[in-house]
Amino acid sequence: MDAGTLRIKRERVAMNAIMEKILEDENATRALAGRVAALARSGDVFALAGDLGAGKTVFARAFIEALEGHDEEVPSPTFTLVQTYELPENLIYHFDLYRLENPEEAYELDIEEAFAEGISLIEWPDRLGTLLPEGALTVNLEHGGGNARRVTLSGGGAWKARLKGAALSGRRALIDGFLKAAGWAGAEHRLLAGDASFRRYERVSLDGRRAMLMDAPPEHEDVRPFLAIARHLKGLGFSAPDVLAEDTANGFLLLEDLGEDTYTRMLANGGDEEALYVLATDVLIALHRLPEDQAIPGGLLPYDDVRLLEEACLLTDWYMPAILGQETSAEVRDSYIRAWCDLFPQVHAGKQTLVLRDYHVDNLMWLPERDGPARCGLLDFQDAVAGSPAYDLMSLLEDARRDIDDSRIERMKARYAAAFPDFDNHAFAARFAILGAQRHAKVIGIFTRLCVRDGKPVYLEHIPRVWRLLERSCKHPVLKGMRDWLDTHIPKKKRGLPSCRAKAK
Repeated sequence: MDAGTLRIKRERVAMNAIMEKILEDENATRALAGRVAALARSGDVFALAGDLGAGKTVFARAFIEALEGHDEEVPSPTFTLVQTYELPENLIYHFDLYRLENPEEAYELDIEEAFAEGISLIEWPDRLGTLLPEGALTVNLEHGGGNARRVTLSGGGAWKARLKGAALSGRRALIDGFLKAAGWAGAEHRLLAGDASFRRYERVSLDGRRAMLMDAPPEHEDVRPFLAIARHLKGLGFSAPDVLAEDTANGFLLLEDLGEDTYTRMLANGGDEEALYVLATDVLIALHRLPEDQAIPGGLLPYDDVRLLEEACLLTDWYMPAILGQETSAEVRDSYIRAWCDLFPQVHAGKQTLVLRDYHVDNLMWLPERDGPARCGLLDFQDAVAGSPAYDLMSLLEDARRDIDDSRIERMKARYAAAFPDFDNHAFAARFAILGAQRHAKVIGIFTRLCVRDGKPVYLEHIPRVWRLLERSCKHPVLKGMRDWLDTHIPKKKRGLPSCRAKAK
């Protein structure tokens, strides 16, 4: 790069600077990388600029490890030019373009695909010239004397908005104060893979102890429901994490670390799928055997028609406009609501229980050192409500993100039914189908909203599976009216993937 181009690059970084700070040592560089990684989503490009030895590779490795959620070898792509890392919902592309002689050579590295769908981490981004997207976040690292580094984050207006309020400045100080008050001052932090919410999780370690930090900005999240349900579940003998410290005003919780063996990871590594699903089913059996007044904590909101309809209408309010290219009319939406209102009385009939609501493999932990149902750790239950026992079993067995063998589904249903002497198969099957259809309609809408509103297209790949689940639910005779409605207003040939450029109400 000639001196003129270098000067222009430096001026551009300075002009668009969002944050500048001194990183005292390598640990500080790694910590910043983890906090930046927490903001990453599909289509993001992170340009790591700086001289040799400035810390680009340290930053890149910490960034990747943070998104992976655990230690993993992160080889330098100096010779391969690109290394990829698969996440549950995304793909990281780590580029080292030092040896690139012409920007056009980057096309041979699938860089267009990386920019469109992945998370791109680029060392020596200047080699791309004008191919570097304008929307990239530049992380410029410079020697600051000794082990210190001076870092400048720069980018366009979108990055200014995304970085505002992130745990890179004031909120970091609040976290440090919270941990100090809880007796964890000086703890090491490791960011864990996030989800579709505003919550962030970090594993903190100090003197051989480990815990989980939940960071839930109070303007977006309320940690009090999580606290209430966690303590209720613990009181019933289930393996929700212990609460070690709390700051509800600022949205911080310090929780027991249940380890790294999520069901999702166990299944990916060849774990015993049958045994895991049997255990998860047995947890529901144990919970649903409890009397209503014991299973349902006082003051818990019911899963009533208002809440069920609000969720179901995500299909009409987000998916339909995105896929059909026009806003859903009030008349069509009203007919959709009437179809659901004809079904929900069957859901509310019979015994009610605590519904965890997101009961699936991503939120379950394998704890082999414990006994009975306590061997299954429980996560992500802050949205729990009082409702039909069929809901969580359906959520477990009709998973939006993974296929489950039909014979295994039937075995788990039979195991559940056999645990209750007076089990009404006919009524339960109808409730299972109705709630399945409602949840699948909701999820199609949520995945569309994440794309259209939040710029997160990675969830779209699950929509074909969720449509199959919705269509299967609607085969139950009780759902004939809903099946007819869907065939009329969203014909099968229209049940595709929406565009993130679409507009919704």
